Amino acid sequence: MFFLAIFCQLNAQNIVGEWSGELDIQGTKLPLVFRISKTDKGFTTTIDSPMQGVKDIPTDQTDFSNNQLTIVASKMMMEYKGVLENNAIQGTFTQGGMSLPLNLQAGTGAVKMNRPQQPKAPFDYMIEDVSFVNPKDKNTLAGTFTYPKNKKDFPVVVLITGSGAQNRDSELFGHKAFWVIADDFAKKGIGVLRLDDRGTGSSSKGSMHDTSENFATDISTAVDFLFQKGYKNIGLAGHSEGGMIAPITALMNQKVKFLISMAGPGIPIDELMVLQTQAVLKSQGATEEEVQRTSENNRKLYSFVKNYKGANLENDTKQFLIKEFTNANPDKKIDSEIEEQINSQVFQITYPWFVYFLKYNPDTNWSKIKIPVLAINGDKDIQVLAKENLDGIKKSLDKAQNKKVTIKTFEDLNHLLQTCKVCSVEEYAELEETISPNVLQTISDWILSLK
Repeated sequence: MFFLAIFCQLNAQNIVGEWSGELDIQGTKLPLVFRISKTDKGFTTTIDSPMQGVKDIPTDQTDFSNNQLTIVASKMMMEYKGVLENNAIQGTFTQGGMSLPLNLQAGTGAVKMNRPQQPKAPFDYMIEDVSFVNPKDKNTLAGTFTYPKNKKDFPVVVLITGSGAQNRDSELFGHKAFWVIADDFAKKGIGVLRLDDRGTGSSSKGSMHDTSENFATDISTAVDFLFQKGYKNIGLAGHSEGGMIAPITALMNQKVKFLISMAGPGIPIDELMVLQTQAVLKSQGATEEEVQRTSENNRKLYSFVKNYKGANLENDTKQFLIKEFTNANPDKKIDSEIEEQINSQVFQITYPWFVYFLKYNPDTNWSKIKIPVLAINGDKDIQVLAKENLDGIKKSLDKAQNKKVTIKTFEDLNHLLQTCKVCSVEEYAELEETISPNVLQTISDWILSLK
């Protein structure tokens, strides 16, 4: 028993600590850091994704025996399995049916990213950390309010992040787009309130049933918070899904005086996603046959979920996918690996946020907006295609007989409004520019021109 205890302690010493490696996702390097700790009950692990600005992602299972390491984060549909040998771990990272090699070395490793637009002190404006409670959902929201010194009656913008839980800087691949916007605007005489999404940073967690409509109540609460502080000229600027949440909020709260959509949707989301899939696949070199086959499969699945009237969406979606797989592969049995992939897809597409998102038609809200609107996009955006979505927003605003509308397409900008070269999703991390200076100037000039 004594020797066994010593052996276990040596194993613990070998595995406990920080381990770093890089996922290669279609040419884009995504560093990950695993922090493994010893507890009375075994081991526990947290994960950092430095380029995405995410730290301390919890996991719910860490097993280590006979130099075999297994880490599971069930909510993320993630699993890592590896073998410890010579102070390195050779392993495989699996998430949502995708498996990639991931080898880990002891230590955090250095993640070098040049982000020249990152704001640097000293700052010639006011910076205030704030927090308040959403009275509807009872969740606490935290953020940063930046505003000009020695100036009164300046306009204030609430920034709204895109899909996925993001911090107040809308941090992605080391880019802090909302911090860059806030810094630029404050210097020009515009206040900016940016918030940690539910469950990130210092904001409290939400519910697994939260949808974009719940997030709109967060933004509406932010507007009320600013109004109570004495600000009257309050607008919203949303990126991607944030550009969808903005008009929902404006109809919810009449204190909103203007709207800005940055690469936001203007057509039904199921149509947008089919176009997005086609554009992304083409950028990755897929054949026309592959593009069309995937598009058709997605259309069928989206239609099933959108029009579902039954009582058990999760189970019936699984049966739908099994039937589709069997029809497409009559000679292939559904083994455990394929079933796991189907279960992963079912989990994602029946998630309450996604169901709401999939059924959403932007025209429902844009067609009722009467306040000034600026809608912009980059012509190289392959996630929210510029022409189709800007045309959709314009058409809806015409229904509202809104004459205070500015629509602008920027050349050579991607979905993140960066000046791009290849203009693929994989390039986001490689570009040093966080957001085009032309975009910053256009938005700030438009806000300051409002009477």
